[in-house]
Amino acid sequence: MLFKSQNLGLQEKLLLFSKGRRMKKKYRLFRFPLALCVLLISGAHSEQVRYVIDSSHTYPSFEADHMGGLSVWRGKINSSSGYILLDKNASTGAVDVTLDMSTIDFGHEGMNDHVRNEDMLDVEKFPISIYTGKLARFVAGKPTEVHGELTLRGITKPLALEINQFKCMIHPRKKREVCGADASAKFMRDDFGVDFAKQYGFKMDINLRISVEALVEQN
Repeated sequence: MLFKSQNLGLQEKLLLFSKGRRMKKKYRLFRFPLALCVLLISGAHSEQVRYVIDSSHTYPSFEADHMGGLSVWRGKINSSSGYILLDKNASTGAVDVTLDMSTIDFGHEGMNDHVRNEDMLDVEKFPISIYTGKLARFVAGKPTEVHGELTLRGITKPLALEINQFKCMIHPRKKREVCGADASAKFMRDDFGVDFAKQYGFKMDINLRISVEALVEQN
């Protein structure tokens, strides 16, 4: 305590009290730049990193009904590009993916040609599809959802993706960080103007599954 000794005279006590006030004031003045430094240092560690999608390891795939439950057709988009932004410390991020719809592939050339025609995807008029969104609901530093929008056949609609798995690591061959994910969603194709064979009982729901890998951008 400031007046620990009971034998101090009034002058001595006033002197100690004045000295204590000066020390407290000095401490308060010191605390502000110290706190500012802490904020600046912590902010320096919060950085958004850009990852470029590796098209050779990224495949949006889908399932579509045939004949109202007779069978399920599966296909994929063979060419895609884009990027992922990720700030692990701030638990934020974004995705921007462009799909080349001319590379749609059912493993059946006749089906591929038909889907590209104007009565379905009309690829000549709408050659690309775009998905953009924000990474969301981080758990243990990993996103579990994407809240975004899909543009297909010139029509844009909200579409949320569920991230089923997400991992970042140093690529053993390329010696730089790579992040990968598996995501899924469902949408109705007639919402995007693709209602071919609806009158024949074809179901309109599409199951979407996306496997993606993205490498940290090199400076």
